[in-house]
Amino acid sequence: MKQELLAPAGDIACAKAALAAGADAIYLGLPAFSARAGAGNFALSEFSETVRLAHLLGAKVYVCLNTLVKDGETDAFFESARTSWNLGADALLIQDIFLGKELKRRYPSMMLHLSTQAGCCNVYGAELAKEYGFSRVVLARETPIGDIAAISSVIETEVFVQGALCSCFSGQCYFSSFAGNNSGNRGRCKQPCRKLYSIDRKGFEERAYALSLSDLSVGERVRELLEAGVTSLKIEGRMRREEYVSAAVGYYRAILDEAEKSERLAARSALARAFDRGDYTEGLAFGQENLLSRNVQGHIGERVGVLEVKGGRYYCRGSARKGDGFKILRGGKEAGGAVCASADERGFYLSSESKLRAGDEVRITTDTALKEALLKQERRREVRLFLRFVAGEPPKMRCGAFEMTGEPLARAERAPLSEEELKACFQKTDTLPFFVTFEQVETEGAFLPKSALNALRRAFFQGLADFLAPAREALAPVGGTAALSPVPSQKTAVIAEQLEGLKADILIYKPRDYAAIDPAEVRKGEGEKFLYLPPFFTAEDERALLPALAFFDGVYAEGSWGVKFAEKYQKKLFAGTGFNLTNRFAVMGAKGAGAEYFALSKELSAREQGALAAEGAFVLTLGSVKVMDLCYCPFGRTCKTCDQRGEYRLTDEAGRSFPLRRYRTGGKYCRFEVYNCVPLAGTDVGAGALADASCRTDGEYLVSRAHMPEGAFDGATKGHTERSML
Repeated sequence: MKQELLAPAGDIACAKAALAAGADAIYLGLPAFSARAGAGNFALSEFSETVRLAHLLGAKVYVCLNTLVKDGETDAFFESARTSWNLGADALLIQDIFLGKELKRRYPSMMLHLSTQAGCCNVYGAELAKEYGFSRVVLARETPIGDIAAISSVIETEVFVQGALCSCFSGQCYFSSFAGNNSGNRGRCKQPCRKLYSIDRKGFEERAYALSLSDLSVGERVRELLEAGVTSLKIEGRMRREEYVSAAVGYYRAILDEAEKSERLAARSALARAFDRGDYTEGLAFGQENLLSRNVQGHIGERVGVLEVKGGRYYCRGSARKGDGFKILRGGKEAGGAVCASADERGFYLSSESKLRAGDEVRITTDTALKEALLKQERRREVRLFLRFVAGEPPKMRCGAFEMTGEPLARAERAPLSEEELKACFQKTDTLPFFVTFEQVETEGAFLPKSALNALRRAFFQGLADFLAPAREALAPVGGTAALSPVPSQKTAVIAEQLEGLKADILIYKPRDYAAIDPAEVRKGEGEKFLYLPPFFTAEDERALLPALAFFDGVYAEGSWGVKFAEKYQKKLFAGTGFNLTNRFAVMGAKGAGAEYFALSKELSAREQGALAAEGAFVLTLGSVKVMDLCYCPFGRTCKTCDQRGEYRLTDEAGRSFPLRRYRTGGKYCRFEVYNCVPLAGTDVGAGALADASCRTDGEYLVSRAHMPEGAFDGATKGHTERSML
């Protein structure tokens, strides 16, 4: 397959803008199950119109059904998938790999792509996706380029190249859910990562955007991704405006089409004016360390000059048009906004309600001329026609493999149909996005009334359109259930980094340094021993922990890739909360994949958890609740001066304090986890009790609620089990 430039479409206007700018494919959401619930999304009539337009232009349309699906929603999910496919979707993006497997069983002809929120970051995840019938994986944005190449040798890959980055690994974030009662995994993220925080470390005590990442822009390095075997280059932005979508597609189109340097620079300038936060990262794929954007968070556009004060008025040298919008920065921070009031041959005057200063940085954020130009773009598909109109013969019209004839033509008594008349007629395509060239035109002695010729032309082009964008044969509904037999469990499991003194059915060891696991520490404590595997797991991480793997009975994996990992090393599998099991198909899928134990999603209520409490089920019910996995350092490049503490406190503007835990895997740099501001004391739902002592030193009390000391959980939350989030 050739390289694909994939663009976002939050609504039908964005879809048309993306296609006009040269996108090879677009991705979009319908009213339900879209991970961008705040986007305009598409009614079915709009979706059908968009699919037809895209297919006429030779482009593809992918539908995002990539939220977590709860047990009572599965019928609606399957129906939404079937409807999307019947209306012409070229592929469906699914987050729940086990639900995708069931979808493929019901409808083998469907093309499925595994969403980035599934956290595929290694060959194990790729192998599982391929085994379950997925044709492509959308890789976690954190995946190193060496691992990308290895994964691309297993399955088709799609990689983000432009747009906003989730702070949490692969978008698998619970921060919005637990601290804001809006689930990012259900499409309603409130972006707590874009808020101000302080950290209890020297130099970081002042509030800043401590979790906010710079936008991703791979730019010219897309060629390295293509050399690594990547099939699809993806632009993020279903919440962005149509001019941004157009500009982003135009920029990468210029790079991929090897446009002149001046054209590429102009395209980059257009993108900055459409939307730009002021700094970019090439991302973790290329090993960049500091991804944080601590200052301005919104659109600040492109720098165009420095503010002057002339005759008491604000002035900037350069060109602008009346009505253009600007942001003024001072010391890297926003000082105010401004609008172009008038212009002369050398520059333009600005009107602002803010008190600005000479020397302030002037950045254009609304370029009205550029916006008009971007949205005026059109895209048409070349159709090369063969026409033969000869008296006494049926007229013959052909484009590629599509051919149409009519009734034999009468002989002209006076003025026969000329080649010029025939060409002029067939150059009219009405509303169809075609431009006509001619392979061959033959006409001899034929007569056809103008009205009949126009009718023949319209019938031909309509037939050609139906040929190029055929209606799909509808799939009939296919049912199926996954029967669960609830089995009450009294087993206990504890996640801890110190096992001494702990006694439980299952002890899950979570080290601070995976390359320095001490077998003596593992032997402490009583119970089956499982090694905690974080959600982001690279080939380098695997090499680091392999020497210690023999010390454990099994692995507790925070991603579905753990299925293949456990299978390879013949270890028991505990499917962790990162599997996000929210419905019975997912639960039975995990069990069928070899999970001896499994943890239900942290975002389920007690009733929902209870309905899925099959044999081997566990519920996170005590201790720490991890809300984010950070694959970067929140302190930036400060390794030489870092105090290397194991835990910090992240404090928001409301004074809530969130533990920030440091650990190391196989790489050079640390990783971090963010935990909820209060401990969990959840509800007993008849499943095994999973306790997380990651941020507690007194982990023993977590083994059993019956043994909790008085007041141990004062001020605790019951979390989603009772919708009491703090």
